Amino acid sequence: MPKNKGKGGKNNRRGKKEDGENKRELIFKEDGQEYAQVVKMLGNGRLEAKCLDGESRLAQIRGQMRKKVWIVVGDIILLSLRDFQDDRADVIHKYTADEARNLKTYGELKDFTLVENAEAGSEEEEEGIEFEEADIDDICELYSCSEYTFEC
Repeated sequence: MPKNKGKGGKNNRRGKKEDGENKRELIFKEDGQEYAQVVKMLGNGRLEAKCLDGESRLAQIRGQMRKKVWIVVGDIILLSLRDFQDDRADVIHKYTADEARNLKTYGELKDFTLVENAEAGSEEEEEGIEFEEADIDDICELYSCSEYTFEC
């Protein structure tokens, strides 16, 4: 049996430490790029995103991000726009919730609603069925048939 030579666990390999060592520099958009929010996950590395310019685009997650960066509905992402297809784009960066708040304070995400994943589920109202109260007389009339012997 080989001896364990490293500090174990997949969290160590992925570099997920809580010490603050994982802080990264905030990336701003450049020419040919746009901020967007994920509207719908379509599968196979594709998603539908609502861009800051008001357009809805079909976006492809680039290969370097697949299976390493998990993107869910409501995330703020940076898209690289295509010159030859206006309705399609490529996802090049995903912002964390803290980075998205920082972008909003810097004024980069003006007129853009940030929907947090936890808040999105709590805002939905459950629609139920409302029942009216029935009188006991109505129930007695219902079961007054000769087939049933029901006494009120």
